[in-house]
Amino acid sequence: MHTLIIHISNEDAIMAEVEQLPAPTDQTLICINPRRRDGKDLHYVQAEVNSIILPWWRINFVEIMPTGDEEEIVAFYRD
Repeated sequence: MHTLIIHISNEDAIMAEVEQLPAPTDQTLICINPRRRDGKDLHYVQAEVNSIILPWWRINFVEIMPTGDEEEIVAFYRD
């Protein structure tokens, strides 16, 4: 399961989970547990709804949140 921040045209960004990351050929994004970034319910989705389907033409971009499985990358910089 992947947690995403989805930036929708003319709306605030939302958070949701997906079973697998979308493929380049997908027409829609199927989201589980959609919510605002602060965890509150979305005003345009009924309270009992736990999945939504968003068309790609409404999405500006998607951020993929890191999971606990990923290892931390340490970079060293010189001044």
